[in-house]
Amino acid sequence: MNLSSFLTAACLLTFSFAASSQTTFPPLGGTILNADGRSVESASVHLLKQKDSSVIKIALSDKQGRFQLEQIAPGKYLLSVSYTGHKQLLLPVQLTTDTAGRHVGILHLQTAVAELSGVTVTSKKPLIEFKAGRTIVNIESAITNVGATALEILEKSPGVSVDKSGVISLKGRQNVLILVDDKPSYLSGEGLIALLNSLPASQLEQLEIMTNPPAKYDATGSTGIINIKTKKTKTKGLNGNLAVAYGQGRYYKSNNSFNLNYRNNRFNVFLSYALTANRNFTDLYAYRTYQQPVLSYFEQFSYLGSKLFSNTGRGGVDYFLSDKTSMGISFTGLNSSRDGDGRSPGQWMNAAGVKDSSILSTNSTTSDWKNHGGNIYLRHAFSKQQDISVDLDYLAYRTEGEQFFNNTLTGTTTTTEISKGVLPADLVIFSGKADYTQQLSKGRLQAGWKSALVNTDNIAAYSYYNNGLWEPDAAKTNHFVYKERIHALYLSASQHYGKWELDAGLRFEYTDYDAEQKGNTTRKDSAFSRQYGNLFPTAQLTYKVNETHSFSFSAGKRIDRPAFQKLNPFVYQINKYTYQKGNPFFRPQYTWNFEVSHQYKQLLTTTASYGITTDYFSQVFLNDTSGIIVYTEGNLGSMKNLGLSVSTQLAPAAWWSLSFQASINHRIIEGTVYNRLKASLTQANLNLGNQFRLGKGWAAELSGFFNTSQQELQEITEPTGQAGIGISKQVLKNKGSLKLNVRDLFYTQAMNGNTTFQQATEYFRLKRDTRVVNIAFSYRFGKTFKDTRKNSGISEEIRRVSAG
Repeated sequence: MNLSSFLTAACLLTFSFAASSQTTFPPLGGTILNADGRSVESASVHLLKQKDSSVIKIALSDKQGRFQLEQIAPGKYLLSVSYTGHKQLLLPVQLTTDTAGRHVGILHLQTAVAELSGVTVTSKKPLIEFKAGRTIVNIESAITNVGATALEILEKSPGVSVDKSGVISLKGRQNVLILVDDKPSYLSGEGLIALLNSLPASQLEQLEIMTNPPAKYDATGSTGIINIKTKKTKTKGLNGNLAVAYGQGRYYKSNNSFNLNYRNNRFNVFLSYALTANRNFTDLYAYRTYQQPVLSYFEQFSYLGSKLFSNTGRGGVDYFLSDKTSMGISFTGLNSSRDGDGRSPGQWMNAAGVKDSSILSTNSTTSDWKNHGGNIYLRHAFSKQQDISVDLDYLAYRTEGEQFFNNTLTGTTTTTEISKGVLPADLVIFSGKADYTQQLSKGRLQAGWKSALVNTDNIAAYSYYNNGLWEPDAAKTNHFVYKERIHALYLSASQHYGKWELDAGLRFEYTDYDAEQKGNTTRKDSAFSRQYGNLFPTAQLTYKVNETHSFSFSAGKRIDRPAFQKLNPFVYQINKYTYQKGNPFFRPQYTWNFEVSHQYKQLLTTTASYGITTDYFSQVFLNDTSGIIVYTEGNLGSMKNLGLSVSTQLAPAAWWSLSFQASINHRIIEGTVYNRLKASLTQANLNLGNQFRLGKGWAAELSGFFNTSQQELQEITEPTGQAGIGISKQVLKNKGSLKLNVRDLFYTQAMNGNTTFQQATEYFRLKRDTRVVNIAFSYRFGKTFKDTRKNSGISEEIRRVSAG
């Protein structure tokens, strides 16, 4: 069974079962007021089973404080109502089929409420939440996320896909800005992959997906922003949680974490640690056809194995000087090492398909990533209407990499080529920002500043083995130094006008960079620089027809700057016949995005979008007469994207919740590589999630995703996807949980495709260790309450350092 058939069958099975089993019951409703008798909008209402506190239904109150829960069967329940700044209200409810008994009347939220002895509330957020301008994915709500890394979670998120090189796309388009707790890592390529693989799901809380971010965020990321939010313990006293997970595919995977927090009225001290140990493999098959200088073929099978071991730590102290002022300091640290080895036998064939020579390539790589950073912040509220925050950040990376290549060529004679490379790199970032907020009678005014100073120093020292001695290879050796300054100012305002709400902003960013490639015996020093400034307007207009329907329109301009390393003009060796090269003439690309959305309650969101990109950049694939393929990037032309997405979240039964997202995008790319090229393709992304509450602390999940063919100017990949199942059990008085899942159940998450070069074509097929059985245990202690501590630090420049 292929994946598309599986998803179709799963949909038909779940919907037909619901249709045959559902009975109509009257709704349960009420009205929520605060201590002053005013209605409370957007209060969170959870209906729980009285027996085991499992969540049955979730709703939000409207502007009049009213809420309604549909299709509630007779039984004994607990009604939980919570709202920021108020104490939780917990009310026992016994329902019959009597309609009159299904309205609980007026519920008052007080500043204090007594605990209900003997009751433990284990409310669970829905997997997907739709909010104005953003989609929220609650990571812990999916059982199949257990044992996964941040990269694997992104891969199965709505509208998100990851290609064979680890490049992340949103709704079929690349150049997504990835943040972690509103902060960038300034990494791309292998560096970003290493970071995301070091973040276990047990330390992550949410993904926040924004396709048209407001002016407060950096303008980087033409497709939008994905903000990965980590868990933060927010309980008084000493508390924390522990999570351990073990997975087995062809090889082992282990992701573990520990969080500790202590808080009193003056201090909040927090510390977290994560340990990741994974072994992986990649099977890659490539078949190249060369038309020039003569017709020939090259076939290669590659096995690439790797071991990853990483330690990640985070800690800090918050000090509450008064009710209006707080300050704090925090640190982050990452130590990650990856060892890899590869074996790639290949053969050359003539025009008749007869073998005339062969090659055996072996290689080994080691990469050590060291990262440390710190943040100092100050928050002050002048009044209930005015506040200001200031952040200073420091972030440093040190990469130490080594490569070793051994190529044995067999033809009329046999020759062996041995080479190695030492690749150290340093990256240091200083950043400062300030944000001011002024609350208005029916709106808000925001203004801010940010500056980021980036310094990189990359060395690639290659040598080859000759007559028993290692000799420098000056043609491949390179030393690249890059300095960048980005300064930004923004102003934004939001205002309510009856049923209308307008949020508009303007951001100015000025970029100034200098780059130098130091010379050696084969070339002279060379340098280049660039300065440019741009305005980036954003706007969102929302019209709320009633409590059921709302419409919104948004528009915004975005920028994508080339990754630092991709400006480096040196050649990086991947294997004997494949190289990667930077482009010092690489320019930014600019995108205008437009969206029109309709939302029906929290059940259905439909969005139509249009985007146009100028100076569009993409990977460029070149080849020469020696058979070497060169990967580079450049500004090729323009790209237009027309999209339609539909997201729904349903509760077909009290024990079952279902989420489904589909996006369809039609892309037209026009540009010049070796001649004028044009590519167009309609592509789709589907995500299906089923959550089942089985009672007595048991829960289950059935989920999957499917991506149709994806295309760039020179490359097209075939459809891919996966399905997953999982089951969980609450233990230890609901403070612990045991979870078991299988990801990529049918082992369908392969990647096949075709690449077109100037004088050659290549078919490739790639498989990884994606089918994994995971078992996990987690335990938490402490008593939750709302914390006022905010995220801080460097903001949105992730993804711009290429590690290879």
